[in-house]
Amino acid sequence: MMTMLASVDTKCDGLPLPNPDATGDELFRLGLLYSTGQGGAPLDYVSAHMLFNLAAMRGSMEAKVYRKEIAGEMASEDVAEAQRQARQWLAQG
Repeated sequence: MMTMLASVDTKCDGLPLPNPDATGDELFRLGLLYSTGQGGAPLDYVSAHMLFNLAAMRGSMEAKVYRKEIAGEMASEDVAEAQRQARQWLAQG
């Protein structure tokens, strides 16, 4: 599980966290990294779902498709955690 912060920070695995003013496309691309475990990101469906959710809220149509797809592969409590993290990230921004 990861904690999203409102400012760019470096996690222990080296990936920067999104800024509060990140665009839908930026959030979507970061979600892709987490959903595939590429680009230095760990394979983390909770983080990927959270990022796709935020990207969808900021207008990324692709993110809506990916969010729905990844949610089908996740336990309901993990989807709930991803939604909680998205709300927390929004509240901090």
